Amino acid sequence: MLVSDIVESVKAHRCYSHPVFEHWSAGAPSAETVGALFHQIYNFCDSTRPGHNLPTALQQLGLSTGGDLVQQIVESEEDHGPQLATMAGHIINRSAGRTVCKDLSNQAAVESTLKECSDKLLGMLPGYDRKTGLMPQTRKAMAIFDGRRKTDEQSVYKNLGTTLALEIISHRQLIPGEKHCLVDSGLYGASLDEPEMHYLKEHFGETGAEAMHEQHAVEALVSAIKPANMGLVKQGADDFLDSVAALWDLLDAALLESGVATKAAAVR
Repeated sequence: MLVSDIVESVKAHRCYSHPVFEHWSAGAPSAETVGALFHQIYNFCDSTRPGHNLPTALQQLGLSTGGDLVQQIVESEEDHGPQLATMAGHIINRSAGRTVCKDLSNQAAVESTLKECSDKLLGMLPGYDRKTGLMPQTRKAMAIFDGRRKTDEQSVYKNLGTTLALEIISHRQLIPGEKHCLVDSGLYGASLDEPEMHYLKEHFGETGAEAMHEQHAVEALVSAIKPANMGLVKQGADDFLDSVAALWDLLDAALLESGVATKAAAVR
């Protein structure tokens, strides 16, 4: 029952049902706003992919099953940055009604466009980092995954909790939320069958990558959790959930609910 208790606590957290993607689809944000949203989300997603020392640290604690499963998740997520950049550039072009991102295969150029949008719409807010184009909430959510560099036993169990929460949120909130606002809303005339939308198609649904990642994370935790470390696992999950909820709050308030989405000028 220990793992199911953690799973239920993740689903009960407000991050799990955050309305940011519903507000995105309802607000029909400008192309610039879409770019700023993608810049923050894109960088956050990038930070979640590296396993750093976690698979090895699990092996060193005698948790070989967990180490193998986490390593499989890491390998599955490798090289997805270019796919996400292609999708982001494609959606910006559809939102603008013209070609803003000329070469969707040029990851660096798409990323530069996203940052320009973020600089323009968020750059005046307290704590905004002009060098990276990231808000403090984004940086804090990203920093959670630096914890995977630590190999002490307490950190390993926290990181397992973080991994489980990440995969549940990705499978059941983030990816379905992106499908809702990018495809189902009809705002961008986008379909999962378009090659530019491959990233979303690959990750969505019960046969997608995120479903597999969630199952692997559950199995990894089953192989490792005990009453003595459950508190650490729960703390790692909560640290992640709290940071992502704060990020969604920021994006919602600064780019969607605040009215920026409807008032911002189109990308020039």
